[in-house]
Formats: sequence, C-alpha cells, structure tokens
Amino acid sequence: MSNSNELFAAALGVASPWHVGDVTFDASKRLLVISIDFAKGSKFPYPGVEGSHPVHDTVLKRYRHLNFFQHECYLEVRTPRLSLTDGRVVLAEPEWAGKLAGFTLLFEALIMAMCRQMPFAAVARMVGESWHRVHAICCRYVDLALAEADLSGVSMLALDETSSRRGQNYLTFAADAEERKVVFVTEGRDSKTVKEFSEFLKEHQAKPEQITSVSMDMSPAFIKGVTKHLPNARITFDKFHVVAHASGAVDKMRRLEQKTDPSLKGLRWVLLKDQSKLNESQQADLRAFTANVTTKRTARAWFYREQLREILDRKQINVVSALLKRWCTNVNRSKVEPMKQVASMIAKHFDGIVAWAQTRQTNGFLEAINGLFQAAKRRARGYGTFKTMRTVIFLVAGNLKFSASNPHAA
Repeated sequence: MSNSNELFAAALGVASPWHVGDVTFDASKRLLVISIDFAKGSKFPYPGVEGSHPVHDTVLKRYRHLNFFQHECYLEVRTPRLSLTDGRVVLAEPEWAGKLAGFTLLFEALIMAMCRQMPFAAVARMVGESWHRVHAICCRYVDLALAEADLSGVSMLALDETSSRRGQNYLTFAADAEERKVVFVTEGRDSKTVKEFSEFLKEHQAKPEQITSVSMDMSPAFIKGVTKHLPNARITFDKFHVVAHASGAVDKMRRLEQKTDPSLKGLRWVLLKDQSKLNESQQADLRAFTANVTTKRTARAWFYREQLREILDRKQINVVSALLKRWCTNVNRSKVEPMKQVASMIAKHFDGIVAWAQTRQTNGFLEAINGLFQAAKRRARGYGTFKTMRTVIFLVAGNLKFSASNPHAA
C-alpha cells in the first residue's frame, strides 16, 4: 500500500482485513473515488450467526462518503458474499455502510445533523443529493430510534395539537413533560389519538396506568380520551390557557363597548399586555382608564382578569379553590357578559384548573415546539405527507438518540 493510500485508509478508518486499493481523482468533475478491497482468504462475521465465514463471491458496491474538501467522495467496495454453515449465501456489509443503500454512516450522520437545523431541500442542495434521498435518510433514522424508544420512565405527559396543512388538518403530539421532548405524533385531534398513544406506550416498555399527570388545553376530545385511556392521569389546565381566555373576554368587551365609547380606541394592546411589559406612557394610560372601573365594563373585565391571574399564582389548593369559586360568583353577578363565559368555562373545568396550584404543569414548552415546527414548515414551503411532518417534529423536538444505529450520530 502506498503512503497516500495509507493516509486515506487512516482517514476513512479502514482496518484489516480491509485495505485501500486504487484512488481515482477527476479534477474536472470534482470527484474522488476510493476503491476498497480485502485480503485474499479473509473470513468475515455475520450478525446473528456465530463464527467467521468464508467468501463465496463478491459484488461491487458504491457508497457516498463525506466530501474531501470541495470534492464529492465515493467508496467503491468489493463486498463479499459469505457462505454460512446452513447453506445460505449472504452479503456482508462493511461496518461503515449506512442504513440507507449507497451511503456511509459518516455521510448519514452529517445529513442528520444538518436536517435538524435546515429544510431537507437546502441540505440536498448543499450535499448534491436529491430531496428524496435526504428525506429517506431522516425518516429511516427516526423510525429506527422510535422502534428502540423506552418510555418506561414517562409519568407526566403534555398533549397538544398543531395544524399540518391548510384546512381542517391537524396533528396531535404527546411529550414527556419532565424531559421536555416529543415522544409520539399522530394524525387528527380527537379522542382516538389518546387511544393510539396508550397503545404506543404498550409497545415501548410502558403502561397507560403509569401516566399520573396530563397537561393540555380544554379540548373535549382530549379530556374524553385521557379519562378513558389513561385512567390514573390527573388532568391539569395550566394558568396560561385560562388567563388567555380571560384576555379574550377583555378584548371582546372592549370591542362591544367601543361602539358607543370612542375613548376605548387605541387601548387594545395596553389592556392585553402584561403590566410589566408596558412602557411609562402605556402604564399611565392604563391607570387613567382603570380609574373608571365603576362606569366602564371593559375596566371591570380587566380587573377580573388580573384577579384571576393573582388567584392562579397561589400554591395552596384550598385557597385557590375558595377564591376561584368566589371569583366566579362575583363575575356572574356582574354585567360583563364576555367574562361570564369565562366563569362558566372555569366552573365546567374546575378540578383541572385548580390542579394547576399543585402540579404547576404547563404546555408552554409544547407551544414553543409548535412554533419551531411551523417555522420549519414555512421555510420548506409546507410538508406534503404525514410521514414527513412526523419526521420533522421528531428531528426538531424529539431529542432522539441515533447513536444505537450510527455511532457518529448525536
């Protein structure tokens, strides 16, 4: 073996019985082809079969490898077919062969790292491969990692939905609330999605009964699914969802009252923003407006929302329960109709809202994940199939471990 071949062998990690043969470089095509062979008389192991086995014959296989500088690099490998003791003749893939035909493990690891940050099409352009090949690599590794996923430690769950395409097309995803990572994605947003998740648990060293807490929005379908299929789960509706409904009521009251009171114009964001985020001028406007609490229903709606926020900040569940009941009573005696709808919603979902005082379990991180997915979808101008969308969500937010399938992948 020449010195240059030894250098390539060291760079590629090629070891006995493999060795680098010819190296062909085409400057005009920016192409480097490295031939790899094995020593005559070599024997090879085969997965699941004891011992080393003689070579029956060989086939020439070509693998895309990492570029050498700006030059595309391919390995042309004289790959042995082995004669097993049971009479079978099987192909012995070299240890650097990837999970998708035609690539090395290192090249696939590069693709996975890039696709966690960039759309498939951009990665395909950068590496000079087709969108379909890049997509296939990512889907393959996500499928392999999910097949090995162990959910035995999941007890706190977060459920959410996201739009997948235009129209009434949705995905439901479930996340480990402690590890803050997505563990399950399926189509739809009805109660059947929770049933599918419970079956998924059984396939991954877990049981539906181990889920003790679920945070989610107030979707009747999710409530029905969790109650039926996750029997030990305590439902939590986090403070931020409840306060968001109250903010909606403030804005609705403002729009209604503004029809007869022009002084409300221009106050929308002053009323909806958190007080701590208002500048001095806005805070002055807010103080002047809320001084009219006895004459303006929008001002009373704002005070009711702030009271609700303060109640849900408390951590004593008995105190929260008592104050929340009193709040609902006061609102229902008022003439602030939009806020009465919030009081009705709270009464209907009272136990799950009060549970927030103890669990403090929130879906905020899922909303951030949803934002990342929607941003990825916009950059890629949409994703056409469920499989692609599922793959993207897991790449962005699944925190999957690919090292079991590829020692070079994170």
